[in-house]
Amino acid sequence: MEQNSASPRGAKRGIPGLIDKTVSSTYDDLMAIIEAKMELIKIDLTEKVALVGALLILLVIFMIGTAYFITSVALMVGELVGHPFLGYLAISLFFLATFTVLTKFRPDLLKNFIHKILLSANDYRK
Repeated sequence: MEQNSASPRGAKRGIPGLIDKTVSSTYDDLMAIIEAKMELIKIDLTEKVALVGALLILLVIFMIGTAYFITSVALMVGELVGHPFLGYLAISLFFLATFTVLTKFRPDLLKNFIHKILLSANDYRK
């Protein structure tokens, strides 16, 4: 009877046991690789979210600074002309003229400029 009971144990320790061990080891390794990839994706995603957040804060700071600069220039032009409203009028006309040129006469200029900046930021060659 001992030989019969040893024979099934020997079969499980033989090739089927080796296959079972290899499959479970491969599965464990695959799961570890997937978990590591997920962690890398999480780290990369949080880095990109942090970059976007920092860029948004910098954009808001830049826009506030630009608004103060434009106001200062308008006040300076108004002082030079003698009437503050003429300074604001001159600055407004400048921005309206820029808008008109970029929309009516050269509509692709701004799009191409932004496209080149984005391509250079991603290090693509055109």
